Amino acid sequence: MPDMKKRYTDNVASALKEKFNFKNVMQIPKLEKIVLSTGIGTGEERDAFTEAKSQMALITGQQPVITKSKKNVANFKLRVGQNVGVMVTLRGAKMYDFLDRFVHNATPNIRDFRGLPKKGFDKSGNYNVGIEDVSVFTEVDLDNLKRQFGFNLTFVTSANTDEEAFELLKLLEVPFETE
Repeated sequence: MPDMKKRYTDNVASALKEKFNFKNVMQIPKLEKIVLSTGIGTGEERDAFTEAKSQMALITGQQPVITKSKKNVANFKLRVGQNVGVMVTLRGAKMYDFLDRFVHNATPNIRDFRGLPKKGFDKSGNYNVGIEDVSVFTEVDLDNLKRQFGFNLTFVTSANTDEEAFELLKLLEVPFETE
């Protein structure tokens, strides 16, 4: 069992139940999935997608998929079905393992890091944050990295409110900025 999953079952769930006075254990918010996505753009060479896929696979331990455009956009020279990005959806043990590495290894490597912004909540209990540089992860080999790219992280929770989701992520040691 990953450390973060053990932490959730041992400490976080009971603390959330006590704080929000949940009557049923099914009401306690939990982390459902983490989605990592990056947009590559249409002007890039084809090997940009290959490199992004390989870097995402190193970071997550799971094979990413290439996302395709759903609409034609003439201003961007974009056609339906054209490759536009790479994404990975993590669930279960891999999700908790990634969260542990993100919180304890990657965020301390971010330059001038003062915490993740609190404004990334979407009123539905989910949290979004952008990471500007993939090299903050220790799994990335900087010698083989040809292009710098960032990605978006989405923490999807079962929380009903942003307050519940914030408390869940805070108890899971996600480093939010302090005022």
